[in-house]
Amino acid sequence: MIISQLMDNIQTTTAERPVSKTKQEIIKEAQRMEEGLLYSSKGHFSASHFWHNFHLWVGIPMVVLSAIVGATALSKFDPSHVIAGFISIVIVSLSGVMTFLNPNEKSSAHLNAGNNYDSLMNKIRIFWSIDCWRDESEQVLTERLKYFSEQKDKLNQSCPQVPNWAYKAAKKGIKAGEGEYVVDVKK
Repeated sequence: MIISQLMDNIQTTTAERPVSKTKQEIIKEAQRMEEGLLYSSKGHFSASHFWHNFHLWVGIPMVVLSAIVGATALSKFDPSHVIAGFISIVIVSLSGVMTFLNPNEKSSAHLNAGNNYDSLMNKIRIFWSIDCWRDESEQVLTERLKYFSEQKDKLNQSCPQVPNWAYKAAKKGIKAGEGEYVVDVKK
């Protein structure tokens, strides 16, 4: 009888251990945080992508138009001065937009924010899927969860706000499976 009890204890796997209500709630809260971080990271990546492209959409025409103005201003025909003046106004306008909006800075800020949210999301996934199943006390797990929550709060305070359109693009991408890993997809 003692040997059969020992064998039962040895054969018990992590998945078969009874989980306390507290540990269940810790895992659920960590999963909620992971989901929120997924949306935040993807939203920031969408915003970064937009601002990177915006820089190209405005910057390339500015360079091309500047070249046209330079060539037109050097020509000998009077109508070219009108064209050069008009194009100069467009260039000044585009330059003002670039300076005011600073798309490179916004792209970089959102890319860094997305990477920071993604990093924390990965730590939380490891926490609930691996660490919570070890023989650590509920108090230790709760403290770690609170630490992760504080880290998320710091990111929320220090990162730029995700524009609504970027959040919607991220949500659409996540629903299309962009946030899934092949190993997690059940067949």
